Amino acid sequence: MRVALFTTCIGDALFPDAHKAAAIVLSRLGCEVVFPPEQTCCGQMHINTGYQKETVPMLENYVDAFADDSIDYVVTPSGSCTGAVREQHTRIAERYGSKQLVAGTKKTTAKTLDFSEFIVDVMGTYDVGAFFPHRVTYHSTCHSRRFIMVGDRPTDLLKAVDGLELVELENVEECCGFGGTFAVKNADTSAAMVSDKVRHIKDTQAEYVTAGDSSCLMNIGGAMSRQYTGIRAIHMAEILASTRENPWTPESAAYTKEKML
Repeated sequence: MRVALFTTCIGDALFPDAHKAAAIVLSRLGCEVVFPPEQTCCGQMHINTGYQKETVPMLENYVDAFADDSIDYVVTPSGSCTGAVREQHTRIAERYGSKQLVAGTKKTTAKTLDFSEFIVDVMGTYDVGAFFPHRVTYHSTCHSRRFIMVGDRPTDLLKAVDGLELVELENVEECCGFGGTFAVKNADTSAAMVSDKVRHIKDTQAEYVTAGDSSCLMNIGGAMSRQYTGIRAIHMAEILASTRENPWTPESAAYTKEKML
């Protein structure tokens, strides 16, 4: 099975290790992982802030990168970007693009899956051979929870990790306050929301908080580092990539304190 990895803007720019980890897991499951170098942004931020027509070139680029029939699936370790592709691309193409772009977006939308969706629904497994002997809590990101409805797939994957103790997070359904440009335009509200999220994470006494979106982990991790909680934010792909033979260590973390400050 040939799988194209869509790494997203924030992953490429700030947290490439999380996306490398996703590639490791997909390869371990027997997939041929490819990385189309022409990929760029999915356009989510621009669409959400009202620049819908301006995102047409981004949609065209996404189609050019991933519509190839040799690619069976497009997998991204980002629920928000998966949601943008599946919920917004064809709608924007129908409104501002050509018939060719509409056809292309329908093709790429149909085969774009979140990392957890692909592992569970396509590969048909929860156990990816991971080993992570730590106490972990899971933050359910808004887009993964409400847009693409990943459900229990992420937590079921985490429960199957050898050595991992999964602790339930209070008010897990609440937003962390990032919301892309929301955190910039409504900084005070965003800060209050992430403060609540960090308080609940601290209450779990977890060593790590994980999620399927780098953007949310960046926001939460930044707040935790400024409060010196000692809790690390880590992408779920990094946990699933960790094995007894090649364990994940804090030194290899994508979400280091320096990046969070």
